[in-house]
Amino acid sequence: MFVKPAETIAWRISDERVPYPAAVAEMEARASRIADGRARELVWLLEHPPLYTAGTSAKNEDLLAPTRFPVFETGRGGQFTYHGPGQRVGYVMIDLRKRGNDVRRFVRDLEEWLIQTLATFNIRGERREGRIGIWVARKGGREDKVAALGIRVRRGITFHGVSLNVDPDLEHFSGIVPCGIQGHGVTSLADLGLTATMADVDVALRAAFETVFSATIDEPADAEAQLCPM
Repeated sequence: MFVKPAETIAWRISDERVPYPAAVAEMEARASRIADGRARELVWLLEHPPLYTAGTSAKNEDLLAPTRFPVFETGRGGQFTYHGPGQRVGYVMIDLRKRGNDVRRFVRDLEEWLIQTLATFNIRGERREGRIGIWVARKGGREDKVAALGIRVRRGITFHGVSLNVDPDLEHFSGIVPCGIQGHGVTSLADLGLTATMADVDVALRAAFETVFSATIDEPADAEAQLCPM
């Protein structure tokens, strides 16, 4: 676990769906302010309208339905992912310079954050060697992906983050090969038989984040919570 920083990390939840370009602009601006010491670290929970994103390792052949939803190239690591309603996206903007500049440990802790969140709902999320994301074992030896992650680090500050499938339209994932991984499915809390609300998931995410990152978090001030212009 990371060493607890001296200051609190801001925790923001957006109730309305945030367009992807606006979210990226806000993350980049916030990361720059954090690097300059002009803003607190931030975890931002939100939902996007339906869209596909292409990470730095994305392959064109993995975009199976290029005209179905908007497609955005992004600077995060990884391949193609889907974002949309019913999926909780968590963007994490923290200063690795205060935490040993250990990117691998940061990724490991993001995975642990998701695993502990799922455990709140009695779901066993697991890592798989060579497969990015968090996986759930199903009957008959099948394994489905329930959460994804992809990050970028600039000037020692992280941005982008994780996504957890709460109750999205799983058919929307059929337009891509998620993260370039063939032969496995995608699942969600609802698909696993849970009726957890997004608010329930947010509570679990917050508790797990505080534990895994040894962090003290609070709500941002009104001025700090303003988004960049759309």
